[in-house]
Amino acid sequence: MRDGAPRSTRAIADARRIVLKIGSSLLVDSRSDTVDRARLEGLAGRVADWMGQGKQVLVVSSGAVALGARRLGTRGVGLEGKQAAAAVGQSLLMAAWASAFEPHDRITAQILLTRDDTETRRRWLNARATVGSLLDMGVVPVVNENDTVATEEIRYGDNDRLAARVAQMIGADLLILLSDIDGLYSADPRSRPEAVHIPHVETLTPAIEAMATGPNAGAGLGTGGMATKLMAARIAADAGCATLIAAGRSMEVGATFGVDMRSTLIDPATTVKAAYKQWIGGSLAPRGQLVVDPGCARALLDGKSLLAVGLVSAGGAFGKGDPVAVFDGAGAEIARGLVRYDAGDVAKIIGVRSADLTAALGYQGGPVVVHADDLALRRA
Repeated sequence: MRDGAPRSTRAIADARRIVLKIGSSLLVDSRSDTVDRARLEGLAGRVADWMGQGKQVLVVSSGAVALGARRLGTRGVGLEGKQAAAAVGQSLLMAAWASAFEPHDRITAQILLTRDDTETRRRWLNARATVGSLLDMGVVPVVNENDTVATEEIRYGDNDRLAARVAQMIGADLLILLSDIDGLYSADPRSRPEAVHIPHVETLTPAIEAMATGPNAGAGLGTGGMATKLMAARIAADAGCATLIAAGRSMEVGATFGVDMRSTLIDPATTVKAAYKQWIGGSLAPRGQLVVDPGCARALLDGKSLLAVGLVSAGGAFGKGDPVAVFDGAGAEIARGLVRYDAGDVAKIIGVRSADLTAALGYQGGPVVVHADDLALRRA
Protein backbone atom coordinates (compact mmCIF):
# COMPACT_ATOMS: atom_id res chain seq x y z
CA MET A 1 0.00 0.00 0.00
CA ARG A 2 1.51 3.28 -1.12
CA ASP A 3 2.12 5.96 1.54
CA GLY A 4 -0.02 8.48 -0.33
CA ALA A 5 -3.12 6.28 -0.32
CA PRO A 6 -6.22 7.63 1.48
CA ARG A 7 -6.50 6.74 5.16
CA SER A 8 -9.65 4.73 4.47
CA THR A 9 -7.77 2.62 1.92
CA ARG A 10 -4.94 1.93 4.36
CA ALA A 11 -7.40 1.12 7.17
CA ILE A 12 -9.15 -1.49 5.03
CA ALA A 13 -5.89 -2.92 3.70
CA ASP A 14 -4.41 -3.27 7.18
CA ALA A 15 -7.51 -4.73 8.85
CA ARG A 16 -7.48 -8.43 9.68
CA ARG A 17 -11.03 -8.64 11.05
CA ILE A 18 -13.79 -6.32 9.80
CA VAL A 19 -17.35 -5.68 10.99
CA LEU A 20 -19.48 -4.26 8.16
CA LYS A 21 -22.78 -2.69 9.25
CA ILE A 22 -25.40 -2.02 6.58
CA GLY A 23 -28.52 0.02 7.29
CA SER A 24 -32.09 -0.64 6.20
CA SER A 25 -32.08 2.28 3.77
CA LEU A 26 -29.35 0.53 1.76
CA LEU A 27 -30.83 -2.97 1.73
CA VAL A 28 -34.51 -2.26 1.32
CA ASP A 29 -35.95 -0.38 -1.66
CA SER A 30 -38.14 2.30 -0.07
CA ARG A 31 -40.50 2.30 -3.07
CA SER A 32 -41.33 -1.41 -2.93
CA ASP A 33 -40.15 -2.42 0.59
CA THR A 34 -38.34 -5.37 -0.99
CA VAL A 35 -34.67 -6.35 -0.92
CA ASP A 36 -32.45 -4.35 -3.25
CA ARG A 37 -30.81 -7.44 -4.72
CA ALA A 38 -28.37 -5.60 -6.97
CA ARG A 39 -26.92 -3.71 -4.02
CA LEU A 40 -26.86 -6.85 -1.87
CA GLU A 41 -24.94 -8.69 -4.59
CA GLY A 42 -22.46 -5.81 -4.82
CA LEU A 43 -21.89 -5.85 -1.08
CA ALA A 44 -21.49 -9.63 -1.06
CA GLY A 45 -18.95 -9.36 -3.85
CA ARG A 46 -16.94 -6.80 -1.92
CA VAL A 47 -16.97 -8.94 1.24
CA ALA A 48 -15.92 -11.99 -0.80
CA ASP A 49 -13.01 -9.98 -2.25
CA TRP A 50 -11.84 -9.04 1.24
CA MET A 51 -12.11 -12.63 2.39
CA GLY A 52 -10.07 -13.69 -0.62
CA GLN A 53 -7.33 -11.39 0.72
CA GLY A 54 -7.29 -13.34 3.99
CA LYS A 55 -9.58 -11.03 5.97
CA GLN A 56 -12.39 -12.20 8.22
CA VAL A 57 -15.64 -10.27 7.76
CA LEU A 58 -18.80 -10.17 9.85
CA VAL A 59 -21.90 -8.42 8.51
CA VAL A 60 -24.38 -6.59 10.75
CA SER A 61 -27.53 -6.28 8.67
CA SER A 62 -30.69 -4.30 9.28
CA GLY A 63 -33.85 -4.77 7.23
CA ALA A 64 -35.84 -7.58 8.88
CA VAL A 65 -38.59 -5.36 10.29
CA ALA A 66 -39.06 -3.48 7.01
CA LEU A 67 -39.23 -6.69 4.96
CA GLY A 68 -41.58 -8.38 7.42
CA ALA A 69 -43.88 -5.38 7.58
CA ARG A 70 -44.32 -5.48 3.81
CA ARG A 71 -45.07 -9.20 3.83
CA LEU A 72 -47.61 -8.68 6.61
CA GLY A 73 -49.10 -5.68 4.84
CA THR A 74 -48.45 -3.32 7.73
CA ARG A 75 -45.70 -1.10 9.10
CA GLY A 76 -46.26 -2.61 12.54
CA VAL A 77 -47.67 -0.72 15.51
CA GLY A 78 -45.85 -0.72 18.82
CA LEU A 79 -43.30 -3.21 20.07
CA GLU A 80 -45.48 -6.27 19.39
CA GLY A 81 -46.08 -5.25 15.78
CA LYS A 82 -42.35 -4.77 15.19
CA GLN A 83 -41.58 -8.12 16.84
CA ALA A 84 -44.05 -9.85 14.53
CA ALA A 85 -42.58 -8.09 11.49
CA ALA A 86 -39.06 -9.06 12.57
CA ALA A 87 -40.06 -12.73 12.92
CA VAL A 88 -41.37 -12.78 9.35
CA GLY A 89 -38.69 -10.56 7.85
CA GLN A 90 -35.59 -12.17 9.33
CA SER A 91 -35.97 -15.33 7.26
CA LEU A 92 -36.44 -13.21 4.12
CA LEU A 93 -33.33 -11.21 4.96
CA MET A 94 -31.18 -14.29 5.55
CA ALA A 95 -32.43 -15.92 2.36
CA ALA A 96 -31.39 -12.81 0.43
CA TRP A 97 -27.91 -12.80 1.98
CA ALA A 98 -27.43 -16.53 1.35
CA SER A 99 -28.40 -16.02 -2.29
CA ALA A 100 -26.04 -13.04 -2.66
CA PHE A 101 -23.05 -14.99 -1.31
CA GLU A 102 -23.80 -18.23 -3.17
CA PRO A 103 -21.98 -17.23 -6.40
CA HIS A 104 -18.85 -16.63 -4.30
CA ASP A 105 -19.09 -20.05 -2.65
CA ARG A 106 -19.41 -18.44 0.80
CA ILE A 107 -21.65 -19.82 3.52
CA THR A 108 -23.65 -17.43 5.69
CA ALA A 109 -24.70 -17.96 9.31
CA GLN A 110 -27.48 -16.18 11.18
CA ILE A 111 -26.59 -14.67 14.58
CA LEU A 112 -29.37 -12.90 16.50
CA LEU A 113 -28.33 -10.93 19.57
CA THR A 114 -29.85 -8.78 22.29
CA ARG A 115 -28.01 -6.37 24.55
CA ASP A 116 -27.78 -9.09 27.21
CA ASP A 117 -25.68 -11.21 24.84
CA THR A 118 -22.96 -8.57 24.63
CA GLU A 119 -23.16 -7.22 28.18
CA THR A 120 -23.63 -10.40 30.26
CA ARG A 121 -20.16 -11.91 30.62
CA ARG A 122 -21.04 -15.62 30.25
CA ARG A 123 -23.23 -15.03 27.21
CA TRP A 124 -20.61 -12.65 25.78
CA LEU A 125 -17.96 -15.36 26.03
CA ASN A 126 -20.23 -17.97 24.44
CA ALA A 127 -21.18 -15.63 21.59
CA ARG A 128 -17.54 -14.69 21.04
CA ALA A 129 -16.50 -18.35 20.85
CA THR A 130 -19.26 -19.20 18.37
CA VAL A 131 -18.60 -16.23 16.11
CA GLY A 132 -14.84 -16.82 16.27
CA SER A 133 -15.31 -20.42 15.16
CA LEU A 134 -17.49 -19.35 12.23
CA LEU A 135 -14.95 -16.75 11.11
CA ASP A 136 -12.12 -19.28 11.34
CA MET A 137 -14.18 -21.64 9.12
CA GLY A 138 -14.49 -18.97 6.44
CA VAL A 139 -18.20 -18.45 7.11
CA VAL A 140 -19.84 -15.00 6.90
CA PRO A 141 -21.79 -14.40 10.14
CA VAL A 142 -24.78 -12.14 9.50
CA VAL A 143 -25.79 -10.44 12.74
CA ASN A 144 -29.00 -8.62 13.56
CA GLU A 145 -30.72 -7.58 16.75
CA ASN A 146 -33.16 -10.24 17.94
CA ASP A 147 -36.16 -7.96 17.62
CA THR A 148 -38.59 -10.87 17.94
CA VAL A 149 -37.81 -11.40 21.65
CA ALA A 150 -36.11 -8.14 22.66
CA THR A 151 -38.03 -5.82 24.96
CA GLU A 152 -37.34 -2.11 25.31
CA GLU A 153 -35.17 -2.87 28.35
CA ILE A 154 -32.78 -5.18 26.47
CA ARG A 155 -32.85 -3.62 22.98
CA TYR A 156 -30.02 -1.70 21.43
CA GLY A 157 -32.53 0.24 19.37
CA ASP A 158 -30.08 0.74 16.52
CA ASN A 159 -27.63 -1.52 14.75
CA ASP A 160 -24.80 1.01 14.84
CA ARG A 161 -24.22 0.37 18.54
CA LEU A 162 -24.90 -3.33 18.13
CA ALA A 163 -22.18 -3.43 15.45
CA ALA A 164 -19.77 -1.63 17.77
CA ARG A 165 -20.41 -4.10 20.59
CA VAL A 166 -19.92 -6.99 18.18
CA ALA A 167 -16.65 -5.42 16.97
CA GLN A 168 -15.56 -5.17 20.61
CA MET A 169 -16.63 -8.75 21.29
CA ILE A 170 -14.66 -10.32 18.42
CA GLY A 171 -11.63 -8.02 18.60
CA ALA A 172 -12.20 -6.42 15.19
CA ASP A 173 -9.65 -4.02 13.74
CA LEU A 174 -12.15 -2.02 11.72
CA LEU A 175 -15.84 -1.18 11.99
CA ILE A 176 -17.42 0.06 8.75
CA LEU A 177 -20.77 1.85 9.10
CA LEU A 178 -22.49 2.12 5.72
CA SER A 179 -25.54 4.32 5.41
CA ASP A 180 -26.94 7.08 3.20
CA ILE A 181 -24.34 9.72 4.13
CA ASP A 182 -20.64 9.78 3.21
CA GLY A 183 -19.21 10.60 6.62
CA LEU A 184 -19.17 13.33 9.23
CA TYR A 185 -19.75 16.99 8.40
CA SER A 186 -19.34 20.14 10.47
CA ALA A 187 -23.13 20.56 10.20
CA ASP A 188 -26.06 18.81 8.52
CA PRO A 189 -25.21 19.04 4.78
CA ARG A 190 -28.86 18.57 3.84
CA SER A 191 -29.82 21.90 5.39
CA ARG A 192 -26.43 23.64 5.53
CA PRO A 193 -24.76 23.71 2.09
CA GLU A 194 -21.67 25.31 3.59
CA ALA A 195 -21.05 22.28 5.83
CA VAL A 196 -17.50 20.94 5.59
CA HIS A 197 -16.76 17.22 5.23
CA ILE A 198 -14.38 15.81 7.88
CA PRO A 199 -12.29 12.92 6.48
CA HIS A 200 -10.33 12.05 9.62
CA VAL A 201 -10.96 12.22 13.37
CA GLU A 202 -8.06 11.41 15.67
CA THR A 203 -10.01 11.78 18.92
CA LEU A 204 -13.74 11.97 19.58
CA THR A 205 -14.15 15.21 21.50
CA PRO A 206 -17.37 16.91 22.69
CA ALA A 207 -16.95 19.39 19.82
CA ILE A 208 -16.83 16.55 17.28
CA GLU A 209 -19.84 14.82 18.85
CA ALA A 210 -21.81 18.09 18.73
CA MET A 211 -21.58 17.98 14.92
CA ALA A 212 -23.81 14.89 14.79
CA THR A 213 -27.40 15.17 13.65
CA GLY A 214 -30.45 13.02 14.21
CA PRO A 215 -31.90 10.19 12.12
CA ASN A 216 -32.47 10.62 8.41
CA ALA A 217 -36.23 11.04 8.47
CA GLY A 218 -36.42 10.83 4.68
CA ALA A 219 -35.35 7.21 4.64
CA GLY A 220 -38.23 6.17 6.89
CA LEU A 221 -36.71 2.79 7.71
CA GLY A 222 -33.68 3.10 9.99
CA THR A 223 -33.41 4.14 13.62
CA GLY A 224 -29.88 5.53 13.69
CA GLY A 225 -28.37 8.81 12.55
CA MET A 226 -24.95 10.39 12.82
CA ALA A 227 -25.32 10.71 16.60
CA THR A 228 -25.64 6.94 17.01
CA LYS A 229 -22.74 6.40 14.62
CA LEU A 230 -20.48 8.53 16.78
CA MET A 231 -21.71 6.67 19.89
CA ALA A 232 -20.78 3.46 18.11
CA ALA A 233 -17.41 4.89 17.10
CA ARG A 234 -16.64 5.72 20.73
CA ILE A 235 -17.43 2.15 21.82
CA ALA A 236 -15.21 0.84 19.02
CA ALA A 237 -12.39 3.30 19.74
CA ASP A 238 -12.27 2.28 23.39
CA ALA A 239 -12.01 -1.34 22.22
CA GLY A 240 -9.05 -0.59 19.96
CA CYS A 241 -11.10 -0.62 16.75
CA ALA A 242 -11.11 2.09 14.07
CA THR A 243 -14.42 3.21 12.56
CA LEU A 244 -15.07 4.13 8.93
CA ILE A 245 -18.33 5.95 8.15
CA ALA A 246 -19.19 5.86 4.45
CA ALA A 247 -22.10 6.05 2.00
CA GLY A 248 -23.15 2.65 0.73
CA ARG A 249 -25.29 3.93 -2.15
CA SER A 250 -22.19 4.91 -4.15
CA MET A 251 -20.77 1.40 -3.97
CA GLU A 252 -21.55 -0.36 -7.22
CA VAL A 253 -20.56 -3.87 -8.24
CA GLY A 254 -16.81 -3.92 -8.91
CA ALA A 255 -16.18 -0.47 -7.45
CA THR A 256 -12.86 0.16 -5.71
CA PHE A 257 -14.43 0.61 -2.30
CA GLY A 258 -12.25 2.70 -0.02
CA VAL A 259 -10.04 4.15 -2.77
CA ASP A 260 -11.99 7.00 -4.33
CA MET A 261 -14.96 7.28 -1.98
CA ARG A 262 -15.51 10.09 0.50
CA SER A 263 -15.67 8.86 4.07
CA THR A 264 -14.71 9.62 7.66
CA LEU A 265 -12.12 7.52 9.50
CA ILE A 266 -12.14 7.67 13.30
CA ASP A 267 -8.97 6.40 14.97
CA PRO A 268 -8.97 3.88 17.85
CA ALA A 269 -8.08 5.12 21.32
CA THR A 270 -5.98 2.05 22.14
CA THR A 271 -5.12 -1.38 20.72
CA VAL A 272 -7.50 -4.35 20.61
CA LYS A 273 -5.22 -6.42 22.85
CA ALA A 274 -4.69 -3.65 25.40
CA ALA A 275 -8.42 -2.94 25.59
CA TYR A 276 -9.22 -6.61 26.19
CA LYS A 277 -6.58 -6.96 28.87
CA GLN A 278 -7.80 -3.79 30.56
CA TRP A 279 -11.35 -5.18 30.56
CA ILE A 280 -10.16 -8.36 32.26
CA GLY A 281 -7.87 -6.66 34.74
CA GLY A 282 -9.89 -3.59 35.61
CA SER A 283 -13.58 -4.18 34.89
CA LEU A 284 -14.36 -7.66 36.21
CA ALA A 285 -14.69 -8.67 39.86
CA PRO A 286 -12.90 -12.00 40.54
CA ARG A 287 -15.17 -14.96 41.35
CA GLY A 288 -12.32 -17.08 42.66
CA GLN A 289 -8.63 -17.33 43.51
CA LEU A 290 -5.80 -19.46 42.14
CA VAL A 291 -2.45 -19.87 43.90
CA VAL A 292 0.52 -20.91 41.77
CA ASP A 293 4.03 -22.20 42.49
CA PRO A 294 7.16 -20.06 41.90
CA GLY A 295 7.91 -21.60 38.51
CA CYS A 296 4.41 -20.92 37.27
CA ALA A 297 4.51 -17.36 38.63
CA ARG A 298 7.71 -16.66 36.66
CA ALA A 299 6.18 -18.18 33.54
CA LEU A 300 3.09 -15.96 33.82
CA LEU A 301 5.26 -12.85 34.15
CA ASP A 302 7.08 -13.99 31.00
CA GLY A 303 3.77 -14.06 29.08
CA LYS A 304 3.00 -17.77 29.33
CA SER A 305 -0.34 -19.46 30.07
CA LEU A 306 -1.30 -20.83 33.49
CA LEU A 307 -1.11 -24.62 33.37
CA ALA A 308 -2.68 -27.12 35.76
CA VAL A 309 0.70 -28.46 36.81
CA GLY A 310 1.62 -25.06 38.26
CA LEU A 311 -1.42 -24.79 40.54
CA VAL A 312 -1.01 -25.06 44.32
CA SER A 313 -4.58 -24.34 45.46
CA ALA A 314 -7.88 -22.80 44.38
CA GLY A 315 -10.79 -21.12 46.11
CA GLY A 316 -14.19 -19.67 45.25
CA ALA A 317 -17.32 -20.87 43.46
CA PHE A 318 -16.40 -19.90 39.91
CA GLY A 319 -17.68 -21.26 36.61
CA LYS A 320 -16.03 -21.76 33.27
CA GLY A 321 -15.24 -18.35 31.76
CA ASP A 322 -15.43 -16.51 35.08
CA PRO A 323 -12.72 -14.04 36.15
CA VAL A 324 -10.26 -15.23 38.79
CA ALA A 325 -7.39 -13.61 40.66
CA VAL A 326 -3.99 -15.33 40.55
CA PHE A 327 -1.64 -15.19 43.58
CA ASP A 328 1.93 -16.29 44.17
CA GLY A 329 3.01 -18.27 47.22
CA ALA A 330 3.61 -15.09 49.23
CA GLY A 331 0.01 -13.97 48.79
CA ALA A 332 0.70 -11.22 46.24
CA GLU A 333 -1.81 -10.90 43.40
CA ILE A 334 0.11 -11.21 40.15
CA ALA A 335 -2.65 -11.49 37.53
CA ARG A 336 -6.34 -11.75 36.73
CA GLY A 337 -7.78 -13.90 33.99
CA LEU A 338 -10.70 -15.87 32.60
CA VAL A 339 -10.58 -19.48 33.76
CA ARG A 340 -11.24 -22.37 31.34
CA TYR A 341 -12.59 -24.80 33.95
CA ASP A 342 -15.16 -24.50 36.71
CA ALA A 343 -14.14 -24.71 40.37
CA GLY A 344 -14.99 -28.40 40.66
CA ASP A 345 -12.77 -29.42 37.78
CA VAL A 346 -9.92 -27.11 38.82
CA ALA A 347 -9.89 -28.84 42.22
CA LYS A 348 -9.32 -32.16 40.43
CA ILE A 349 -6.31 -31.00 38.39
CA ILE A 350 -4.27 -28.97 40.90
CA GLY A 351 -0.63 -29.89 40.25
CA VAL A 352 -1.60 -32.54 37.67
CA ARG A 353 0.67 -33.05 34.68
CA SER A 354 -0.75 -32.94 31.14
CA ALA A 355 -0.44 -36.69 30.62
CA ASP A 356 -2.64 -37.38 33.65
CA LEU A 357 -5.38 -34.82 33.03
CA THR A 358 -7.86 -37.17 31.34
CA ALA A 359 -7.73 -39.60 34.24
CA ALA A 360 -8.15 -36.79 36.78
CA LEU A 361 -11.05 -35.12 34.99
CA GLY A 362 -12.87 -38.15 33.61
CA TYR A 363 -12.85 -36.55 30.15
CA GLN A 364 -10.23 -35.22 27.74
CA GLY A 365 -9.27 -31.68 28.73
CA GLY A 366 -6.40 -29.37 27.93
CA PRO A 367 -3.59 -28.38 30.31
CA VAL A 368 -4.35 -24.63 30.12
CA VAL A 369 -6.35 -23.30 33.06
CA VAL A 370 -6.01 -19.64 32.07
CA HIS A 371 -4.69 -18.83 28.60
CA ALA A 372 -2.11 -16.06 28.23
CA ASP A 373 -4.51 -14.23 25.86
CA ASP A 374 -7.07 -14.11 28.69
CA LEU A 375 -4.60 -13.08 31.39
CA ALA A 376 -3.93 -9.51 32.56
CA LEU A 377 -0.79 -9.05 34.68
CA ARG A 378 -0.99 -6.86 37.79
CA ARG A 379 1.86 -4.40 37.56
CA ALA A 380 3.62 -3.45 40.77
